[in-house]
Amino acid sequence: MGSLPAARVTASRVFQRVGLDFAGPVSVKNSRIRKPVIGKGYIALFVCFTTKAIHLELCSDLTTECFLACFKRFIARRNLPSEVYCDNASTFKGARNKLAELYRMHASQTHKQTVTSFAAQKGIQFHFIPSYSPVFGGIWESGVKSAKHHLKRVVGKSLLTYEQLNSVLVEIEGVLNARPITAVSNDPEDFSYLSPGHFLTGAPLNTYPEQDVSNKPTNLLRFWSTITCMKQTFWKYWSKHYLNQLQNRPKWQSVTPNVAIDSLVILRSDNSPPLEWPMARVTNLFPGKDGIVRAVEVRLANGHTHNRSITKICVLPIDL
Repeated sequence: MGSLPAARVTASRVFQRVGLDFAGPVSVKNSRIRKPVIGKGYIALFVCFTTKAIHLELCSDLTTECFLACFKRFIARRNLPSEVYCDNASTFKGARNKLAELYRMHASQTHKQTVTSFAAQKGIQFHFIPSYSPVFGGIWESGVKSAKHHLKRVVGKSLLTYEQLNSVLVEIEGVLNARPITAVSNDPEDFSYLSPGHFLTGAPLNTYPEQDVSNKPTNLLRFWSTITCMKQTFWKYWSKHYLNQLQNRPKWQSVTPNVAIDSLVILRSDNSPPLEWPMARVTNLFPGKDGIVRAVEVRLANGHTHNRSITKICVLPIDL
């Protein structure tokens, strides 16, 4: 595996260097009437190279004008980037049948010239990865997977208006940016962690409490209640998927260090509300006869302690 590019490891403000990718298409209905006209929409994903914060924008079509309007909205809310990395047109050539509009936009010389001219006026450099090499864009491919993988399962065949779908995307953006990345300190009394949301607002992202409607049939929910249902369902699916990634040990083929006392961990819980991450500190270890720890004692922020299997905790990837 090659080394990370300099843009990934050089300190910079949030969203100064970003990766850009598109996901979709998604079905969008143009009104709330009984038989509305159904159109297509695309999701533009911007990911920060240094903090991995994610910004989602909904595009009504794939014209150059719509893309520039989407890019301007991103700049207005997240500040002006200095460098933008994106896929080469050839990346979408193999999927031309399903992504015909996306391929045409990326392959159009007029589109490239217009975007390059706009970026040059703003002092922005556009970088295109090598042809047929999506591995060079792993950071935004991972972001697209996080947003799209479960979004398709949550939305399913439901037809949403532009406002509904945009609301779902913004709330999903908040869920993704609330994920814990690393512990703030090794102090046993400190349960705080760092997330991409800290770089955006200076504090962890939170939301107001809502009634759990994720188990109710969508045909019994009101118009905007379906958005709450989709957000809560996305949270249940994605948070489990994210925690599985943190504790991923494929086939135990390599020796990994034991959990250390005072490590900050996330407790796996099936009933956590959106944007709420139950944190704990490891206070005791229970190694087996082979010296490998498979159970630990953890202490919550309220002072309560109990034992947990290591399959039910996730040590944050980086400890300072």
